[in-house]
Amino acid sequence: MEEETPLTTHPPHVLIFPLPLQGPVNCMLKLAELLCLHDLHVTFLNTEHIHQRLLRYSNVESYFKRYPNFNFGTIPDGLSDNNSRTMDQISNLINSMEEVTKPLLMEMVTSGSLGKNSNKPLSCIVADGIFCFAVDIAREIKVPLLFFDTISPCGLWTYLCVPKLIETGELPFSGDSLDEPIKNVPGMEGILRRRDLPSFCRTKDINIPLIKLVLKEDEHLPLSQGLILNTFDDLENPIISQLQTISLNVYAIGPLHSHLKSKLSSSKPPTSSNIFEEDKSCMAWLDMQPPNSVVYVSIGSLAVMTKKQLIEIWYGLVNSGSRFLWVQRLGSITEPEDELNEVPLDLFEATRERGLVVSWAPQELVLGHEAIGGFFTHSGWNSTLESLVAGVPMICWPYVVDQQVNSRYVEEVWKLGLDMKDTCDRKIVERMIREVMVTRRYEFKQMLNRMAKLAQDSVSDGGSSYHNLNRLIKDIKMMRFRL
Repeated sequence: MEEETPLTTHPPHVLIFPLPLQGPVNCMLKLAELLCLHDLHVTFLNTEHIHQRLLRYSNVESYFKRYPNFNFGTIPDGLSDNNSRTMDQISNLINSMEEVTKPLLMEMVTSGSLGKNSNKPLSCIVADGIFCFAVDIAREIKVPLLFFDTISPCGLWTYLCVPKLIETGELPFSGDSLDEPIKNVPGMEGILRRRDLPSFCRTKDINIPLIKLVLKEDEHLPLSQGLILNTFDDLENPIISQLQTISLNVYAIGPLHSHLKSKLSSSKPPTSSNIFEEDKSCMAWLDMQPPNSVVYVSIGSLAVMTKKQLIEIWYGLVNSGSRFLWVQRLGSITEPEDELNEVPLDLFEATRERGLVVSWAPQELVLGHEAIGGFFTHSGWNSTLESLVAGVPMICWPYVVDQQVNSRYVEEVWKLGLDMKDTCDRKIVERMIREVMVTRRYEFKQMLNRMAKLAQDSVSDGGSSYHNLNRLIKDIKMMRFRL
């Protein structure tokens, strides 16, 4: 982007508007802090539901008071208090925000607290890529818009190729084979099979709400003035190159959690941005375990499993002989809670001997603990990057959206773990745990050590993500709105 005279004499003021889910909020809060460290003013706009959970379970409000140039804002999402806001409600959430949140946000940035007559008028909007209505709002107040897609870039690229897959007849699938290779995702030839596409691609009806939402996002992403990505060049350079064909500017500034840590002095404790209550007793338990002996199990904030899947994974863990720390989030089992009383007694006894079950854990701290030797994960993008940086090999059991793509890349492209998608059998779980923890441990550790170093180099002085963040800061200060 060419240099220009700043549009206003006011200090740059950025509105950050995340998708109201644990992963995007966590990721965008790290971006917000990085911007504050570079003396930009930031308003972080949460939905009221998410903000109440943050206030209840995290220290973000007190933590961010150290930045006088940071403010939280809140806005309704239009859903009732008793709505679960789980993955099956995503389309309803986005539609509700289009109908209810958009006009309230438009008022806020025109005549309200963030309008041009306020003390600190906005100079830039950073919105989640799924919020297509951000284009209309940025145009109305004539400020630049940057989209930040917090899913994986490799997953995002498959989203952007959905129109081509439909045009060429690869979507919807003809026949039932999920192992057919995918030909029309440029740069991923020879990598993706049908089963590795985002979960919504398995529908026989391409008019479902989620695909309509993706097609709408595909049309709107190029209308922004840039795309922020939580990745680094050495991990996804081929994908970044593809994304540069659709976006004016691409800023690969990740891994964000590692980038932020490199900027903070050791005197500043890390903040928690969880919307669930952490059970930190697991850290003391980990302190008592031998190095590289524990499998950490977590399927994130949205994924669910059936009781049958729970039992199969549990037996696989127990039969592997490994110690394990398992996050069993409240609501993550689809059956009623009383049915879990029927779990076989031998599983509970084995867990007492060498396992620990908690409702939520401080994941970044857990993955960084020397006792952790493997990660059984849903392959969310934050989790994938945190595992990579910590040097922990993964067993990937993806649930939805980009996670199918991520798990394929972990095994087939990056060689950082194993892909267990579309199966949940105790013998397979046991075998994969043994591979990660014992028979292929050295092989995975070699690849992970190399990739972790590249990640750290990228956020260090002179690295690609370090450079891209500086370019982003400079561009925010200098960019003007363009039609």
